[in-house]
Amino acid sequence: PLPVFPVASAQGVRLQLEDGRELIDGMASWWSVIHGYNHPVLNAAAKNQLDAMSHVMFGGLTHRPAIELAELLVSMTPEPLQKVFFSDSGSVAVEVAIKMALQYWQSLGTPAKQRLLTVRSGYHGDTFGAMAVCDPENGMHGLFKGVLAQHLFVDAPRCRNDKEWEERDIAQMENALAEHH
Repeated sequence: PLPVFPVASAQGVRLQLEDGRELIDGMASWWSVIHGYNHPVLNAAAKNQLDAMSHVMFGGLTHRPAIELAELLVSMTPEPLQKVFFSDSGSVAVEVAIKMALQYWQSLGTPAKQRLLTVRSGYHGDTFGAMAVCDPENGMHGLFKGVLAQHLFVDAPRCRNDKEWEERDIAQMENALAEHH
């Protein structure tokens, strides 16, 4: 087993360990604390929400903060995007997206379309559907290779997000789509 470091408190980007050492959390708690720990505005919002209700599931229920967030998100997206689906984690969001894609093809009478196309070097989560679209060679889920659904993989584009791209960056994906569509 890997070593475990008990945390006593957290502030900003720093974690205070029980033994007094201090670490910088470069992973931002799996990227969920991008504004830092103990951010006063976020803490106040969480406390206010707890005073009203801690949690309500979205299975046929909703609440004002969810409605307001959904309205804000829809206002930021281009047409025709008008719907929001909330999930409780990134892995679950990937699972839901996979289910929606499969359901789309089933509703069109093409249930045999069950494979996905994704890029190598990706990490999408630790649930089974999400693991199945993570990089099968260099990812951390190789142990489950024989159990996971088999999908199609292409090399990730070499261009950076903030730079111009070239046709060759997506040629492998275009070819895979043409061949397996």
